[in-house]
Amino acid sequence: MAAPPASETQNRRPGAPRARPGSPCRRWPGGERRWRWRSRPGAERSGAAQGGHKMAAALAAAVAAALGALLLAPGGTEPHGDGPAASSFSSAWGAAERWRPPGVRMDQALLLVHNELPEQGLRLLARCGACHRCAYQLLAVLPPRGDGGPGKAVVVVVDTQHPLSLLLSGSLAGSELCKIQYHFGEFGNYSLVIKTLSTSTKTVSCDVVINEGPVNSYLPILFAFLVYMGILAILITGRLVMKIDPVRNWVYKKLNPRETDRLINSELGSPNTTDSVSSDPAPRLWSATSRQRLRSLDTFRGLSLIIMVFVNYGGGKYWFFKHESWNGLTVADLVFPWFVFIMGTSISLSLSSMLRWGSSKQKVLGKILWRSFLLILLGVIVVNPNYCLGPLSWENLRIPGVLQRLGLTYLVVAALELLFTRAGADSGTLEMSCPALQDILPYWPQWIFILMLEVIWLCLTFLLPVPGCPRGYLGPGGIGDFGNYPNCTGGAAGYIDHLILGENHIYQHPSSSVLYQTTMPYDPEGILGTINTILMAFLGLQAGKIILSYRDQHKQILSRFLIWSIVMGIISAILTKCSKEEGFIPINKNLWSTSYVTTMSCFAFILLLLIYYLVDVKRLWSGAPFFYPGMNSILVYIGHEVFEDYFPFKWRMRDSQSHAEHLTQNLIATTLWVIISYVLYRKRIFWKI
Repeated sequence: MAAPPASETQNRRPGAPRARPGSPCRRWPGGERRWRWRSRPGAERSGAAQGGHKMAAALAAAVAAALGALLLAPGGTEPHGDGPAASSFSSAWGAAERWRPPGVRMDQALLLVHNELPEQGLRLLARCGACHRCAYQLLAVLPPRGDGGPGKAVVVVVDTQHPLSLLLSGSLAGSELCKIQYHFGEFGNYSLVIKTLSTSTKTVSCDVVINEGPVNSYLPILFAFLVYMGILAILITGRLVMKIDPVRNWVYKKLNPRETDRLINSELGSPNTTDSVSSDPAPRLWSATSRQRLRSLDTFRGLSLIIMVFVNYGGGKYWFFKHESWNGLTVADLVFPWFVFIMGTSISLSLSSMLRWGSSKQKVLGKILWRSFLLILLGVIVVNPNYCLGPLSWENLRIPGVLQRLGLTYLVVAALELLFTRAGADSGTLEMSCPALQDILPYWPQWIFILMLEVIWLCLTFLLPVPGCPRGYLGPGGIGDFGNYPNCTGGAAGYIDHLILGENHIYQHPSSSVLYQTTMPYDPEGILGTINTILMAFLGLQAGKIILSYRDQHKQILSRFLIWSIVMGIISAILTKCSKEEGFIPINKNLWSTSYVTTMSCFAFILLLLIYYLVDVKRLWSGAPFFYPGMNSILVYIGHEVFEDYFPFKWRMRDSQSHAEHLTQNLIATTLWVIISYVLYRKRIFWKI
């Protein structure tokens, strides 16, 4: 089993949390509210093929150098540390050189508020557009204009990641004077002018004026995309060139001169693309076994792993590469369920293979228990400990985590499959009245068990009484729901974790703490959500059943994947009412809601369909480069967690308030792990549990 981790940033030691998605709305010292985003994760080959792989490795290694040279070109940024300072943007981004407003950080803008009303002071309130059912929060108190002319402008810092709703009201009467909605740009300089249009009607106008235009913070993403597309184009061109016989023979001779001379002088004649490069029979045997492995599964796993590494390292500090604050989805919310899904698929294939080769159920059960224990142990000891206090300091140790949940999920799903498996069911040899359901009907006991688990989740979520909270509450607490339930974060899920695990042993910095200003710890890998993680793995197990039941019937497999995707999509549409916030059960990664599982399963079936078709059916794509980290998922996951703060994966930035530099660092670190996994693959080093 490859039980890879997810793109989770929650599996952190206490006291050293990584950035979690949230909103810039939080209280600053002194009582004034200011908007900010708080920072926080084969086969036997000929000499020509080997040459292609070496070229690929060299080009992959060049990606890091290219990104570093282009994104961090001299003149691109001016060093200033964490404090306010000037900065210029490199001409590589096509932006004019400019100074940043003092005191403004990444994802912020400066707003000068001018009150030209002489009679009264005003209160400026604001609400983030991403904050659902949140009350307006005080942003600034504006004194009235003095008799001698315009008063001094009040300076505030506002968020640029989400649109803001600004509300002006009288400081005494509290009457609403005007309301505007505006999406500010990063490092922009704006003025909000409040003045009277008509003295007779006392009509007040609120106008936003751009003093200095914002920068385009998304240009680094476009540029990085072009760099990688250029590398891909070079690789594809090189692969096509290597198909030309004279070029292939020349490369083959340069890379393997002795072997080439030996083969030419032998009775075998000139080598071709199917000949082995080595006379050692071991690679041939290893290659024969590798052909039986579905490359699409490892490619799918590797794709999820690479996205996870990138978002765990920061994702360039862009909000859409962080976890959603509560309801909804971002890129970072996709990868963990995809890992769980592909883990379920691998369970189906691996258990079927072990039983088919004569392993007893007792022996297989022992392996299941051992693997589950190792995953949980790695999650608690290796990834999770508070290194400042030592790995045996249990007082504030977080008990849940990504690997812990994977271990429990693997234990339940694999044991369930082993317990109820039937001889001949996977091969389709059992006679049944409805052949169209041969991948479902033989496994009805497993389905009953999973449906019972889902009923338990629904009952606990919507019927369990939670002190001080409404029954069935699914909100974030804090200032959400207009501040009526500030200590009800997660409802029953949060209550169960607090009751069983204790407040000190769960995640202390949930994604809702910034946007919704929650103060209660909440763990996104808690106890109740594990039930739906099991459901997600079981749906992945179903994908494995399809592959086994319709072995080598590619059309049937692809059509079944499509049908399952449509069914999951319909269920999600019903549960969510096709909305982000107003459904019966909204999509929520923190809760691992049922709609979240069905939606992610819909995407997973579609993605697996595409990869399976391209990699294993048509063989138009080898799966590279995602195939290589997919073969060493545990090593890459634990390695990227352990070494994330060390060079060359991280270094001291010249400009910590630059998306370009953060993106460069995160992409280089991710690319390095791809290169490491490729080298391990070539050396046939695989760490399996």
